[in-house]
Amino acid sequence: MTTPAQREQRSTRRFSLKLPVTVKFNEAGVEKTAHTRDVSARGICFYMDSTVTEGSEIDFTLTLPPEITLTESIRVHCKGKVVRVEPQLAGGRVGIAAVIERYEFLAEP
Repeated sequence: MTTPAQREQRSTRRFSLKLPVTVKFNEAGVEKTAHTRDVSARGICFYMDSTVTEGSEIDFTLTLPPEITLTESIRVHCKGKVVRVEPQLAGGRVGIAAVIERYEFLAEP
């Protein structure tokens, strides 16, 4: 029997991809490098060597590959909110899930 917390709540396709992502969080604008576990149009899950508080606002930038965009690689800057922090894994990595609240496509440098 599944509980309400165990039911699948995703309404958009999720892509299981390990992509580098730059994450900025807290008022001091701390910037960390992380790697995604999966990405969808509404959210992201990534691993980082630091923890962040659930409910925190974050900014992150990643490059979506052609297998997602179906054209060329596209850099995207997103603003979101942390909705889940998973326990620390071996190697000191922490799993962080965030909802994407706003995004913008960036021009290639």
